[in-house]
Amino acid sequence: MKLGPPEPGLQVAVAQPSRLGESPVWHPAEQCLYYVDIPGKELLRFDPARGQRRQWPLDSEPGALAPMPDGTLLLAQRSGLWRFDPASGAQRKLADPPYKPASQRFNDGKCDARGRFWVGTICQPALPAKGTMQCYAGRELKQRFDGVSISNGLAWSPDGRVMYWADTEQNVVHAFDFDPDSGELSRRREFIRFPTDPTRDDYLGRPDGAAVDSEGAYWLAMYDGQRLLRISPSGQILRQVHLPVRCPTMPAFGGHDLKTLYITTGREWRPPAELAAQPLAGCVLALPVDVPGLPVNYALP
Repeated sequence: MKLGPPEPGLQVAVAQPSRLGESPVWHPAEQCLYYVDIPGKELLRFDPARGQRRQWPLDSEPGALAPMPDGTLLLAQRSGLWRFDPASGAQRKLADPPYKPASQRFNDGKCDARGRFWVGTICQPALPAKGTMQCYAGRELKQRFDGVSISNGLAWSPDGRVMYWADTEQNVVHAFDFDPDSGELSRRREFIRFPTDPTRDDYLGRPDGAAVDSEGAYWLAMYDGQRLLRISPSGQILRQVHLPVRCPTMPAFGGHDLKTLYITTGREWRPPAELAAQPLAGCVLALPVDVPGLPVNYALP
C-alpha cells in the first residue's frame, strides 16, 4: 500500500479520541456535529464555535443516528431504534431490532430525502452475508434486502435517484436506481470494487462510511487504508486524501456552508505500535473543501 503525505489544511476538530468514532451528522439547526462511539456506547456532540464536546452514555452500542424535526434524534442501537432527546437525555423506543441482540447489531444508517431511515445490520462475531438492510418509515422496520456482511457507505445522489451502499467485507460499493417517492430499489450494480490483498501496492483499504457532495461525487472513507477517496458518479477515483490515521470511518459535510469535511476515525483493535505512531487515531479530523456537501435529511417523526 502506497501512502502519501497527509493532506494540507487537515486539522484536528476533536482531540479526545473515541474507540470507534462513527456516523458523523452535521445538525443544521444547532450548527454542531453529532457522532457516536460504538464500543464506547456513547453519543457525542461537538460544537466547533465553542470548541466544546459533550457526551451521553447509552445502554447499548449505537451504530447510526439521524436528526428529527422536533430537535430529538433517531438512534439505531443494538437494542433497537430509539428517539433520543439531547436536552433531557430521555429516550423512547420506536422499534424493536429485527434480530437477536446477542448476535447482531445495527451499523451504518442514514435517511433518504423523504425521511425514511435506512440501516444495515451486522453479525458479531462476524458471519458473512448473514446481515440485512432495513428501512424505517415512521412505523416499523421492513427488510429491504439480505446477504449483507458489513453494511456501510450509505449515501444518495443529489437528485435522490441513486442510492450507494458498500459491503466492507466484500470490498465493493454498489449503486441502485432509487425511486424517491416510493423508496423502491432497482437495477443493483457494482459501482466500484477494491483490491482485497493488503500487501499489494494498489491496496487502498476497505470501504466504510460515505457522503455525497453537491456535484454528485461520492466521498468514501477507506478503513485500514489511511485515506478518503472522492469518486465520480461513473465510478472513477477523482482524488485521494491521505490522512495521519490508518482507520477513517466516515466523512460528513458540515459548517454553515457545508464546506468542512468532518472525518471520524477509530483506534479499536489496532496494534499498539500503530497507535503509538498515530496518536490522532480515534479523533475527529476536519478538512476544508471547495465543493460543498448536501444537507442532512431529517427522519420522519
